[in-house]
Amino acid sequence: MHVRDLTQFLRELSDNNNRPWFVMNKPRYDILREEFLALVTSVIGELGRFDPAVKFCNPKKAMFRINRDVRFAHDKRPYKTRFSAAIAPNDMRRPSKAGGPTYYLQIDGEGNLLFGAGEYMPPPGRLKALREHMVNDAPGFSKVLKNKRLKARFGTIQDEGKLQRPPKGFAADAEHIEFIKLKSFFVWTEVPLPLNTPEKLLPMIAEGLKDAYPLVQWMREAKEPEEESPEA
Repeated sequence: MHVRDLTQFLRELSDNNNRPWFVMNKPRYDILREEFLALVTSVIGELGRFDPAVKFCNPKKAMFRINRDVRFAHDKRPYKTRFSAAIAPNDMRRPSKAGGPTYYLQIDGEGNLLFGAGEYMPPPGRLKALREHMVNDAPGFSKVLKNKRLKARFGTIQDEGKLQRPPKGFAADAEHIEFIKLKSFFVWTEVPLPLNTPEKLLPMIAEGLKDAYPLVQWMREAKEPEEESPEA
């Protein structure tokens, strides 16, 4: 894709975040969106080589809209200043609502590429399932944290929104209590876009997300209790 054109468009959008400017530049946006869609489609194809669960993810459903929901926001700017996508199995049409790990990628107007994987602020039932999975499979979680490729690429799980105390029902001396306190379980990294070598963009994303696969795989093993069927 034309990476320089995309970053230039996003920079200009950041300086002119209003409907008249966007309408005037809609033809540019349409071309860039189609190029980003092609990139997401290719990323899904590469992910499918090692993670068959996302092989048939619909790329159009994976992409985020550029329009912002400003109904209850103090910031009334109508457009996001990034292109982004969340890649998940087809049965997870709304990962943020249903719960479950996703692969994420984002390009902004500052020339940055952000990518990672995991679950950001999962719903209560899913959050509890992940925490219980850490207790019940402490050795498996330790293995993920020690994975050399994951550590080299991402460091460790981000600690944004960490609780001060252990959540209810979890012992303060649990093996992974500092991770159990987290409200999100996500690894990510931000790197400069290959502006002069755009052909490197796809392998950069695919190789990076492959390094996050051990975490995704482990998180999928965390199952919420199935709801009991109502009596007839």
